[in-house]
Amino acid sequence: MEATGLLEVYGCVAAFVAAEAACKTADVTIDALDKNKPANADELPVPLVMIVKMRGSVAAVEAAMDAAEAAAKKTTGVVSRYIIANPTEDTEKLLKLSAI
Repeated sequence: MEATGLLEVYGCVAAFVAAEAACKTADVTIDALDKNKPANADELPVPLVMIVKMRGSVAAVEAAMDAAEAAAKKTTGVVSRYIIANPTEDTEKLLKLSAI
């Protein structure tokens, strides 16, 4: 079964660190890096939130997300994470949206 992992982190460097850790840990591909500048950006550790979107089997995405989260926590931190097992067609359309 295919899965998509979404890891939201503080800043661009944390996103690259997380993506690298994910790919080195499990058989996943990075679909995209996306960005968001929240309304409360001035109150955050870094005023930019990045989302790392990755795909693979459910087990691979789970392992990759764990590694990516641990790596990002060593830099600026993690906002949230979510794994979507077997995304629906409508969800797939939303996953293709990007602010970059």
